[in-house]
Amino acid sequence: MFETILIANRGEIACRVMETARGMGVACVAVYSDADAGAKHVAMADRAVHIGGSAPAESYLRGDVIIQAALDTGCQAIHPGYGFLSENPDFVEAVEKAGLVFIGPSADAIRAMGLKDAAKALMVEAGVPVVPGYHGSDQSDDLLAAEAGKIGYPVLIKAVAGGGGKGMRLVEDAGGFQAALQSARSEAKTAFGNADVLVEKFVSQPRHIEVQVFGDGTRALHLFERDCSLQRRHQKVIEEAPAPGMTEAMRQAMGEAAVRAAQAIGYKGAGTVEFIVDGSDGLRADGFFFMEMNTRLQVEHPVTEAITGVDLVEWQLRVAAGEALPCAQEDLSIDGHAFEARLYAEDVSAGFLPATGTLSHLEFTPQTRADSGVRAGDTISPFYDPMIAKVTVHGPTRDAALARLRAALAGCQVGGTVTNLAFLGALAGHAGFGRGEVDTGLIARDIDALTMVPETQARHVARAGMAALGLEAVSAEGGFTLWAPLLRQVTLGWGDQVQVVKVAVEGPDLQVWHVADTQVEARRGAAGWTLDGVPVPDVSVAGGQVTVFDGYGMVFDVVDPLDRAGGAAGDGNLIEAPMPGLVRAVDAQVGQAVVKGDRLAVLEAMKMEHSLLAARDGVVAEVLATEGDQVEAGAALVRLEPQEEVAA
Repeated sequence: MFETILIANRGEIACRVMETARGMGVACVAVYSDADAGAKHVAMADRAVHIGGSAPAESYLRGDVIIQAALDTGCQAIHPGYGFLSENPDFVEAVEKAGLVFIGPSADAIRAMGLKDAAKALMVEAGVPVVPGYHGSDQSDDLLAAEAGKIGYPVLIKAVAGGGGKGMRLVEDAGGFQAALQSARSEAKTAFGNADVLVEKFVSQPRHIEVQVFGDGTRALHLFERDCSLQRRHQKVIEEAPAPGMTEAMRQAMGEAAVRAAQAIGYKGAGTVEFIVDGSDGLRADGFFFMEMNTRLQVEHPVTEAITGVDLVEWQLRVAAGEALPCAQEDLSIDGHAFEARLYAEDVSAGFLPATGTLSHLEFTPQTRADSGVRAGDTISPFYDPMIAKVTVHGPTRDAALARLRAALAGCQVGGTVTNLAFLGALAGHAGFGRGEVDTGLIARDIDALTMVPETQARHVARAGMAALGLEAVSAEGGFTLWAPLLRQVTLGWGDQVQVVKVAVEGPDLQVWHVADTQVEARRGAAGWTLDGVPVPDVSVAGGQVTVFDGYGMVFDVVDPLDRAGGAAGDGNLIEAPMPGLVRAVDAQVGQAVVKGDRLAVLEAMKMEHSLLAARDGVVAEVLATEGDQVEAGAALVRLEPQEEVAA
């Protein structure tokens, strides 16, 4: 076994690998960027090496610097985690050339599965079923359109490189093909440096079911399936294992197909074979098709670990060190059911816009596995994925596991940033999901109900006011007068509402709050404060913001009335950056007439591109940013002429 390994990654996966490695007696070296100097994975490591600037291209994608760090610290191997360099065959070869071990598959295996078109051709040879489609090298517009017509609409255009839904477009009919093709190519070129695409038949009521495989270079086995059908814009949201409705016949067929795929490339290490499944008539052994193979550990691997009892990272280390697979296929079995929910810092009401912020509070319920790369006090950076944690639960049955997931999400406490907790809670409580009726279109069909803002009650507002004014600790010595109630007020903002909230402090144990037309009575007893007889929820206060931990976390802004008055004078003509990021494109030109919804610029932040649109009809007066600019949140990018000037 290795004595020391370097983890060429950050965040929760770096922490995850360290937990297993150190439990095996293996020392860990972390690498970090400027933005991650105080990160959790740096604090956990035995040693840490600074590798460059905050942007991934300046740090975590610098393979030569990472390899030198491994050599300088006496490492024998490098674990890539996932993302960044984990599926880069050139990096694998450079690692091995330096005399180090790459904890993962060979460069040849990664190349074989790296391009979706070549991988599908290889799978056909291996006897693995594939979706009907065009995977050829001729990328002319006319040929691709003709092939789409042969396949039959609807079709999917997909980038041959990369993943994560980037470079993917659904086309319903021939009329929309060319526009979708150009859009997919542009996004693929930006994300992966490769504009080539393939065209596939769009499967009706598709389900995304993947099989965890593991090989030692000689033989391979599978650790059953995961259902990853709950997706938003091709990004996984909640995963589970095993797949609901799975039959033994289909499980065996899918597992055998996945093993054939792995053995066809002499696979070594952990990998995932992803299938698209036609769920229109139940799960059938002839109704699944190869989609792609991820030649690395997957984000959702904890659900597989939960139902099999296998530590996949331990297997990775042992196989990379030269050991054979520790068991045979018949030794593996499924125990119960598991779910994983991805908790993100994002503003659901703003279209799931990634959010930043410093975490003032972070707490999970007992018996919840929370894989996280951040702690209270850490900052969610604009340079990386805004994941806070992966919340994983396990139970003896699907119903029991789902009940535990709902409880785990309801009990999560995150302060300092907005999150998708309420969205995850709504999804976990979705009736169809509860019955196991899952497909990749479920979220899109019910998005309005799933993103409904939890109702804020008067007692929540009063609780935020208590925290903002520091009235939980009011005392007989200094908190009130003996001759009249102490009158206080605070201005709170939540959602699109701003309200002045008043309170009469009538004694050390009694407060009367006035929230609009509602009166809320706060009393303190032996067990603490109550609001109209209900125990007060926990809160977190930081940076002019109060988070009330009820209803998945309700965020209130403590508003300075003077700031509010000054801000009200704005003319609303500026298009501003919603978060720090890189200006990827500027479409607006001075003097250009635009209509509401026109794209004016594209901002790249947190591994995603965000189109900034005109909020109204108008004429561009100024373009204040250029392509390649790194801007802060609130930076002015484009200014429209005032409406009265346009009207004139």
